[in-house]
Amino acid sequence: MINPYEKLLLENKAWASEQVQNDPEFFKRLSHLQTPQFLWIGCSDSRVPADKITGTQPGEIFVHRNIANMVVHTDLNLLSVLEYAVVYLKVSHVIVCGHYGCGGVKAAMGNHSLGIINKWLRNIKDIYRMHKDEVDAFTNEEDRTNKLVELNVMEQVMNLAKTSIIQKSWKTDHQPHLHGWVYGLDNGIIKTVCEMEAGTHIDPLYEYDNL
Repeated sequence: MINPYEKLLLENKAWASEQVQNDPEFFKRLSHLQTPQFLWIGCSDSRVPADKITGTQPGEIFVHRNIANMVVHTDLNLLSVLEYAVVYLKVSHVIVCGHYGCGGVKAAMGNHSLGIINKWLRNIKDIYRMHKDEVDAFTNEEDRTNKLVELNVMEQVMNLAKTSIIQKSWKTDHQPHLHGWVYGLDNGIIKTVCEMEAGTHIDPLYEYDNL
């Protein structure tokens, strides 16, 4: 009987063979070039693979994923990915993509302790607190969760705009464009919930003048 991890390795060999059959220069070309137009900041949920749901190929989309697609200003992993994508890869678009039915968002609305995960989810609790009346106006739990999913995506896009990385790129390169999307697990469709063009002015408190 084949172990699950062994199946992954077999599938990898089959995939690589198929790529070469269809395009003999595929891996040679890919190994020397990485020019994605998009940085995708998505949820770690295994049901939301960036390339599959957007139909993109290897080399077309640069990906960072974490629980509930967060942009946290103390997260050096996220900031390193963002700077590399914006400054060195020169991506034209940064997409924050959440998904309806997100377990992280749902957990943040409750009081069950999840250990160290509490520290991460507290960022979403803050969003819930700021928009509690709007979210709680929905009587159905699923609708409340999905509303907070949308609000969370919008807040993370704003968090991107607050970074010096994005603001400096807006001034020097007039990019990237910021997008807030939500993916539907039940229908496979992505919904746009917010957009922010390069150079968009935000609250002056968060705008840097010495970049």
